[in-house]
Amino acid sequence: MKINNQQIADLNKLEEPDHSIAFDFLASGLQKKGMETHKIVSKLRDFQVAIPSWALGAGGTRFGRFSYGGEPATLEQKLDDIGILHALTDTAGAVSLHIPWDIPEDYQAIKEVASSHNIVFDAVNSNTFQDQLHTKNSYKYGSLSNTILDVREQAIQHNIEVINIGQKLGSKSLTVWLADGANFPGQNNFQKTLENTQNSLKKIYKSVPDDWKMFIEYKPYEPNFYSTVIQDWGTSLLLAEACGEKAYSLVDLGHHLPNTNIEQIVATLLYKGKLGGFHFNDSKYGDDDLTVGSIKPYALFLIFNELVYGMKNNPNNPDLAWMIDASHNIKDPLEDLIQSLEAILIAYAQALLIDQKKLKDAQENQDVVRCQEILQEAYRTDVRPLIKESRLQSGAAMDPLAVYRSLNVRQTLIKERGKNSTATGL
Repeated sequence: MKINNQQIADLNKLEEPDHSIAFDFLASGLQKKGMETHKIVSKLRDFQVAIPSWALGAGGTRFGRFSYGGEPATLEQKLDDIGILHALTDTAGAVSLHIPWDIPEDYQAIKEVASSHNIVFDAVNSNTFQDQLHTKNSYKYGSLSNTILDVREQAIQHNIEVINIGQKLGSKSLTVWLADGANFPGQNNFQKTLENTQNSLKKIYKSVPDDWKMFIEYKPYEPNFYSTVIQDWGTSLLLAEACGEKAYSLVDLGHHLPNTNIEQIVATLLYKGKLGGFHFNDSKYGDDDLTVGSIKPYALFLIFNELVYGMKNNPNNPDLAWMIDASHNIKDPLEDLIQSLEAILIAYAQALLIDQKKLKDAQENQDVVRCQEILQEAYRTDVRPLIKESRLQSGAAMDPLAVYRSLNVRQTLIKERGKNSTATGL
């Protein structure tokens, strides 16, 4: 299924009169505060978020998985689904592949499918947290940190293979996430596993092309529950610095213990020039992989406040890679991704409204109340007219979720693919 521009334009016309009133009202108010609305709208138009290839089917837990029907059974179909998202939002212009779940059989054909949807290939993701078919060694007791050299070498070669796949597609970055760790005290020697991991990452780093980046992800627990080798941002940063200037930390919003001050982590990594990218999701308890902004929208806004500040004031930090990393167990995956894209843009737009000069003055004068008021004034502003305007200007749907349902996208996908199709890699 492919959504054409005329379908979107026809449905936008129904909403344009009400939107025009709301947008003019908001723009007038922002102009009185000295804000240039057209610049904010332009930044929203330029913002692109990568869709991971594993997020397009129904997710699940160890207790069960509930298919939604019409799932993409091939990589081509996954790209088609991202094409639908991009046509509706003009914000999903990239795909992040997971290897070996989504290895192309015909690279040129896959590139042509992606190009037909105006989609580029973002970071490629390696997988050493599962044993794969036709591999000699098991990752049951770790991969890059394993005590057995042959296991470590196998994991290293897999990452190098992922880089080679990414080069064929035009990707420019590799994401490494490790499940390595221990379930019980005494199971591992902490220093030795960290040393093995560092040495393994250095070997992978040598194969990273000069114009690439390597992102090192971290997570405090799961699937191991006593310890994780790369358990926090500090360890990730330590390893990135050990590898070299092309290596960076990657922040996944679900990969923190409850109530962690993620915005401070973001600020620190930006200050050090070592924040490589973001995996967006939301959580109540841990790595819940819930829809972005569904649980802690204010926390997301505060994170974007640091991101907006850092992108302007930390030229030593490269452009950031943005990706959604969520699991959709009871929602239509495409609807969930639309909601996540909306939440990301809302938080970004709100952060763009913060008067950084006034905030700096209040901070330097130690006016704590004023600092809070400046932040919350931006957060409480309904910025949806700005997002709708950015989409209207780019030819996307002003209300992507409403258009998605109006066009009966899921029902059409079920007719095309069947009710029992299952997404690859799940």
